[in-house]
Amino acid sequence: MTSKWNYCPLTPDQQEAAARLASRYAATPPISELLAGRGIGTVEEAEKFFHPSLRDLHDPFLMPDMDKAVNRLNRAMGGKEKIMVYGDYDVDGTTAVALVYKYLRNFYSGIEYHIPTRTEDGYGISRATIDMAAERGVSLFIILDCGIKATAEVAYAATLGIDFIICDHHVADEVLPPAAAILNPKLEGSTYPCPHLSGCGVGYKLMQAFALSNQLPMGELDSMLDLVAVSIAADIVPMVGENRILTYYGLKRLNSNPNIGLRAIIRTCGLSGKEITISDVIFKIGPRINASGRMQSGKEAVDLLVSRDSAEAMAKAREIDGYNQDRKELDKQITEEANAILEERDVSHSKRKSIVIYNKNWHKGIIGIVASRLTELYYKPTVVLTHANGLATGSSRSVQGFDVYSAVESTRDLLETFGGHTYAVGLSLKEENIPEFTRRFEEYVRDHIRTDQLTPVLDIDAYLTFADITPEFMSLLHRFNPFGPGNSKPVFCTRRVTDFGSSKLVGKAGEHIKLELIDDTSGKVYDGIAFNAAEHFDYIHSGRPFDICYTLEESKRKGTHSVQLMVCGISHD
Repeated sequence: MTSKWNYCPLTPDQQEAAARLASRYAATPPISELLAGRGIGTVEEAEKFFHPSLRDLHDPFLMPDMDKAVNRLNRAMGGKEKIMVYGDYDVDGTTAVALVYKYLRNFYSGIEYHIPTRTEDGYGISRATIDMAAERGVSLFIILDCGIKATAEVAYAATLGIDFIICDHHVADEVLPPAAAILNPKLEGSTYPCPHLSGCGVGYKLMQAFALSNQLPMGELDSMLDLVAVSIAADIVPMVGENRILTYYGLKRLNSNPNIGLRAIIRTCGLSGKEITISDVIFKIGPRINASGRMQSGKEAVDLLVSRDSAEAMAKAREIDGYNQDRKELDKQITEEANAILEERDVSHSKRKSIVIYNKNWHKGIIGIVASRLTELYYKPTVVLTHANGLATGSSRSVQGFDVYSAVESTRDLLETFGGHTYAVGLSLKEENIPEFTRRFEEYVRDHIRTDQLTPVLDIDAYLTFADITPEFMSLLHRFNPFGPGNSKPVFCTRRVTDFGSSKLVGKAGEHIKLELIDDTSGKVYDGIAFNAAEHFDYIHSGRPFDICYTLEESKRKGTHSVQLMVCGISHD
């Protein structure tokens, strides 16, 4: 689907900010514009942005209930109670469990962890798990990346003498579980300065508060920031404020001395010796951790992440890598089946504003990925359902700017369970309710989505000439890392570029273009790649000028630096 190009000039206030910044970054004018567009208005703020510091992390006790959580944890450890660390089976949940368990086991032996299975247990906490824990003598759960809606389950656990510390970041209902403490920066009334922590990030803040309350040095905890960085990148939470600081130091750890389990995954990904970026986490490391929970058991991912033995970790990493290969094959198969069904419906040209699709034979662990792929392809809010444990169970994904959580919530009387975020929601319902759910979901989307939200938009951060792409500019641009929502990798536009004469089609079917481009401001030829853009090749090869949108990648090999244009949009007459 072709994207609409959107360049929003700086507001008058941002123009004033850019002018102030120009005194410091005069040699690289586009940098001032990029900083001002991110709300940075002074040189002091810019330098703080370019040099994240752990000293700028927020006091964990600013989070409501943190004092209750730490007091209950300290009391459990002082009384030699048995503690269960429990979390979701995705990347965020498994990294959160690994972090809390790894840190606390340094000081306490009466602790274990558990991850539910996607197919048998489903999302969140169940009475069966609570009964299992009660039989094992557990009296305190630390539950991570889930639990905010487990009101009945937490109340049931209380009758067995089991308390809960809930660490979650999902949207809550009006009635909260009767837990000993609930840590969730999204709770109504919370004034915590970073409301968009990942689930693992909330777990980190609990451990930070625990360390402060017991006057423990922070070095051991900060050595686990690689886990937090993986969770933030994989869960696609805003890369601003505290999240950006945590990710910055987590990436440094991934690139210098990652924990044994992550080091094993890095080796299986073929990333050893390379600079690991957010993209590597999203597309290589995260999917392998996720594959464990999707294909088998998320507990295997935690087993790997808390491993103390390198050989054992490599064996587990190779096994999980095998799960990821299986996941890829199933992903491809189910996506093709879903596309075939939707093509029969002629969904791309229909008047419907949403997609709901159900197949009882699809693998439960894959449907979230399929929902994402269908949303990208058709650019409509999408729900993909399969059958599990007697119910239609599924995942929804959304397009930029549309709140799919509210759309799903509008049908809550038809649902057995649901929960999630603005752009991703899990849900389950009785099979007989699917037709009515489909009708009402479509009705809500149709009434609330704007026409412009049904077309992908390519936001342009700045116009560049090739002469602007200097070593100084690239050095400062690199310091905008780590990138993510709220601090996206800048997209640039250069007008009237031409083919140097050597661009060519590449790929198995000649679907991509390997570009060599020039403009009239610089004598330098810039390499680029435009994926799935073969339709533009004849025009480009004719030598006529055209406009491009792109991001910039810098590679360092054998002492040489090279810049590549990652072209995401081509426009011509």
